[in-house]
Amino acid sequence: MATLLFTALGTALGGPIGGVLGALAGQQVDAAVFGGGSVSGPRLKDLAVTTSSYGTAIPRQFGAMRVGGTIIWATDLVEHGQTSGGKGQPSVTTYSYSSSFAVALSSRPVQRVGRIWADGDLLRGADGALKVGGALRIHTGYGDQSIDPLIASSEGAQNCPAFRGLAYAVFEDLQLADFGNRIPTLTFEIFGDEGTLSLASLFDGVEDVALSVPLDGILGYACEGSLADTLSQFQPVMPMSCDAGGAALTITADRQSTAPIALPEPALTSASGEFGARSGYQYKRDPAPDNPPRVLRYYDPALDYQPGMQRAIGRALPGQPKTVDVPATIAASDAVRLIQQAARDADWRRETLAWRCAELDPAVAPGVLVTPFGQPGLWRVTAWEWRDTGIQLDLERVAPTASSGVSADPGRANLASDDPVTPTSLVAYELPWDGQGSSDAIIVQAAASSSSAGWPGAALYSDVGDGTLTWLAATGRQRSTTGLALDALAPASPLLIDRQSAVTVHLTGNDLALTGATLDQLAMGANRALLGSEIIQFAHATAQGKGVWVLSTLLRGRGGTESAIGTHAAGEAFVLLDATPVQLDGARLQGASAIAALGLADPAQVEAPILCRGTGRRPWSPVHPRASYAPDGSLTLGWTRRARGGWAWSDGVDTPLQEQSEAYLVSLGGWDNPILQWQLSSPALSLAASDVAAFKAAHPGASFAVRQQGTYALSESLTLATLG
Repeated sequence: MATLLFTALGTALGGPIGGVLGALAGQQVDAAVFGGGSVSGPRLKDLAVTTSSYGTAIPRQFGAMRVGGTIIWATDLVEHGQTSGGKGQPSVTTYSYSSSFAVALSSRPVQRVGRIWADGDLLRGADGALKVGGALRIHTGYGDQSIDPLIASSEGAQNCPAFRGLAYAVFEDLQLADFGNRIPTLTFEIFGDEGTLSLASLFDGVEDVALSVPLDGILGYACEGSLADTLSQFQPVMPMSCDAGGAALTITADRQSTAPIALPEPALTSASGEFGARSGYQYKRDPAPDNPPRVLRYYDPALDYQPGMQRAIGRALPGQPKTVDVPATIAASDAVRLIQQAARDADWRRETLAWRCAELDPAVAPGVLVTPFGQPGLWRVTAWEWRDTGIQLDLERVAPTASSGVSADPGRANLASDDPVTPTSLVAYELPWDGQGSSDAIIVQAAASSSSAGWPGAALYSDVGDGTLTWLAATGRQRSTTGLALDALAPASPLLIDRQSAVTVHLTGNDLALTGATLDQLAMGANRALLGSEIIQFAHATAQGKGVWVLSTLLRGRGGTESAIGTHAAGEAFVLLDATPVQLDGARLQGASAIAALGLADPAQVEAPILCRGTGRRPWSPVHPRASYAPDGSLTLGWTRRARGGWAWSDGVDTPLQEQSEAYLVSLGGWDNPILQWQLSSPALSLAASDVAAFKAAHPGASFAVRQQGTYALSESLTLATLG
């Protein structure tokens, strides 16, 4: 090393006193360049997050790194309010906030910025799109960098630098609702360079120092300190040698790629007290080190640049193994190679040679690999000294190079998912009243979904058809289970379990799923779904792959929707009626014909008509038609009423009517052009024999039908009898 080199030079030029001074100078160079002998690299720290402290050093970014950055400019938080509530309900105003700010990333230009994490979750994915509202501009720091327009508009162009030579990111109106309405802790994936790194590329422009050290396996490095700090970080796993004997300080890797130099036969001596008088050399093998390096900690790109750890192969030693920290981005396979080589070097360098030469090749300097005459293997020159009996070379044994094809597992970490932000899919519909709350309520729901779990939600608006949108609610991030029918569901009886029919649905997202249910669970209301205009329940859901499911063992016409049993067609909407759809305020939807949604990935508002409009307040159609002729020819028609909200079967209890009064409308002939109509207050109609005979003669084949008259609407029609 430099210490012994300076000792030799000092002795040759100034005698023993010169040797002492030379040794002192060499120690100073060693201490300044490599640090103390116990240095094993600085401790790795958890990923640093964004700071905004004055005087914070902004590192130079090389290769691929994940860094926190420093906030260099910010605006005050901007408040946004949304008011909800309608007739008969309290008005509620919710507030969210946004902010604009700039973050310095590197004090040298970078190629690009990749992913961005906010509070540990991805704010910007690999596709470059933000996962929350706002805009992002990246300034890479080159000399032609222009002033950011947002900062210039806020501070004035005359007061705003272009920050040339500084790479930074500007967030404009970043929505903070997902981060507790505060600026989150940010980390950035930086790509500073393309290609491999070297020590010379890290310190380009440093004078009087020649750096010839390739950083093989180092994918990224944040350079914050001096050359001496950087050398001390890499020295434990990438040994380097220093030669100050030339015009400049030369730092080279111990494993130089040049061919080793062959040393001639050692020189013998007859002087007393000299080593190897008869052989010309002295071999020594030191005891094994108490705690050689065995563990390497680093930043692993496969773990999103979180600290990784690799161990050298070998027998277990007593005590805690020595850990080397290298704060650089390294792949797991390269980390294993580096620590394995460091462990082998520590073991092999126990073998040393003191070699006497009659003359010295000028190319032989500290760090150079040599092959001593008659000795196996490679040896590294650590020092040389001019003595009366010849030139003494101090050599240490060099371990064979570790295989470059070592495989390693980086381990597994709970990494932030990078699901793409996808457009919104929307289905809006009105449901029959379910018996909860007021019977006058209008139950309108919006089932919003998307093809990816990265969908951040959407804002819902009512559309009355004149181009005016009125804000209703936010969906949240949870997707509803929606899809489209791939075939038409066949008609079946609403009174029996439909074991013959099945329908195939393609869900909006391939990761969405359906589950089966027992008959007892169906009786309790499980697996309700809206298919077209019919509410069904399904006991079996069979996955076909890629989001396709087959539903079978069905209950049909639920909630009084049996009139829609025969109306199915391929391509109609499917919605699972669970807790995920958003229930809207029906009072605020007066006159609205559609619901609109607008999400982060939607280029324009997504419109959905409100299906099944009016079913919430419409009475359920009567059932169980009865027609009986008396011996005298008179006819008695009867039926059984049903009440809205009667989803559950109540034994021995008559379900309340839920209307202001009980009333029915019976028609002879079609409803559009009836022959005769009767308004009744009980579920029965009696016709005299003469009237029945007249109807049969004048209108053979005509049918009697009944509809229940509710407070707000008429029910669907039930056919009672047909005249013969």
